[in-house]
Amino acid sequence: MRKIIESTFVSLDGIIDDTRPSTASRAQPQHWGQPYWDADHAGYAQKLMESGDAMLLGRATYEGFAEAWSSRAGDPHADVMNAMPKYVASRTLTETTWNATLLKGDVAEEVAKLKEQPGRNILKWGTGELDRTLVQHGLVDEFHFWYFPVIVGAGKHLFEGAGFDTTHLKLADVERFDSGIVVHIYVPK
Repeated sequence: MRKIIESTFVSLDGIIDDTRPSTASRAQPQHWGQPYWDADHAGYAQKLMESGDAMLLGRATYEGFAEAWSSRAGDPHADVMNAMPKYVASRTLTETTWNATLLKGDVAEEVAKLKEQPGRNILKWGTGELDRTLVQHGLVDEFHFWYFPVIVGAGKHLFEGAGFDTTHLKLADVERFDSGIVVHIYVPK
C-alpha cells in the first residue's frame, strides 16, 4: 500500500500562514521561509519528491503551486513536480490543469482508493481543510513538519480549528539543517 506523506512549513510559534489581508503577501511561508532555503533544504525536498509518484493537494495549495511551478522548467525539482500526477480535493473547482485530476465524491474514500493503487508515496503539501478529513480517517502515514527558526507573530496555526479528536503521533526521525530548520517526522501511534 502506498503511503501519504504530508510536508508542512511551520514557524516556531506554530504559524503555517498568515490570513490577515494586510500582511498576507509577506507572511506566507514562501516569504518567511525563503531566507533558510539552502542546499540542505533543497536536498531534503528533492529526496522527498523522488520518494513519490503522485501529489495530493487541497484547492488553495493546488492553485498556489500551479501558479508558482507550472511555468518553471530546467531544474530537477520543478521537472519532477510538473510531471507528477496531481489529485485535487475541492468542493468549488470544476476543472483542473497542470496534470491534475479533481477528486469527486467522498474525499476519504477516493484517497483510500489512491493508496491501494500500485506506486510510490503520495506527497501532500500544506496543512488545511483537507487534513481534517485525512486525519479523521487515519489516511496520513507520515507528517514532515519543517520548523523554521522564525517567529511570525500571528496567522493560521497548524491544525487550527481541526475539529477532530486528539491524535497521538510517534516521533520517527529528525533532520537538522545548518540553517536552523529542523524537520520532525511523525507517524501515527
